[in-house]
Amino acid sequence: MSRFASLRMTVSAALLGLAFICPSTLPATAQMAAGQQVNRGASGLPLPRFVSLKSGRVNSRIGPGLNYAVDWLYMKPGLPMEIIQEYDNWRRVRDADGSEGWINQSLLSGRRTAITAPWQRGKDARLTLLAEPDREAGTVAIIEPGVVGTIKQCNGEWCQMTFDGHTGWIAQTQVWGAYPGEQVKD
Repeated sequence: MSRFASLRMTVSAALLGLAFICPSTLPATAQMAAGQQVNRGASGLPLPRFVSLKSGRVNSRIGPGLNYAVDWLYMKPGLPMEIIQEYDNWRRVRDADGSEGWINQSLLSGRRTAITAPWQRGKDARLTLLAEPDREAGTVAIIEPGVVGTIKQCNGEWCQMTFDGHTGWIAQTQVWGAYPGEQVKD
């Protein structure tokens, strides 16, 4: 067996092992759908979960407390964040780019927002906001990747969202702020 084939088998085995070892890293909605117990934080709320920033100036710190250095300064209110851990009144969050840090819970809101296809930013891509949750529906607006909107509801396949006064439906797979298959009610 070649070294490459051996390495590929080792990596495959390691990845397969991760799938069995880490079921608690699945989003809470996927855990519920799979019949698994939902992982809950100290607040009693499910982990992970999406929230948004309340303020236009939010410090993200390297640890859970004011004594820790500021790593990021977020300047956009309503930006979606994924809470992945809780400690006292601090929440460890991840943004759409994968950056992680600690934010005080008082600076976070339960209001659901999402970013359109942040993985497509900088590319010549456009997303269609539709009048109905149907690929054949009429176009309400054309949205660029990386735009933040407010989620009104998600049915597991489509999200009804508002972007700068335009409300319509977008495929749930095209937003970061709602888990695949998750149902969200406003």
